[in-house]
Amino acid sequence: MPRQLDRNIAVVGRVIEGMEHLSTLPRGTGDLGFYKTAPERTPIRAIRNGPDVPDLPAFEYLGTESASFARYSDARANRRDAFYIQPAGGVDICNVPVPIRRRK
Repeated sequence: MPRQLDRNIAVVGRVIEGMEHLSTLPRGTGDLGFYKTAPERTPIRAIRNGPDVPDLPAFEYLGTESASFARYSDARANRRDAFYIQPAGGVDICNVPVPIRRRK
């Protein structure tokens, strides 16, 4: 990543499986479990890309260019149940999680 983008953009991702492993990390002593001091933090010492992990399960996702995804996104943006009086006409990208499942 170009250095001028540091602290100016966010990298967005989604944990699709294994969150239970992250939730076992110790909580910090600050409000809501945030780490107040550096020694409380659990460092990430290494990462691997999916193709480099042996026996990683395969996943399928609903393609965002498909007609099915367009209908799904519209349904998320324009809720039609009794609670909603006026359709929003749009939706924040974070409120349209791409449907995903393990490949059989």
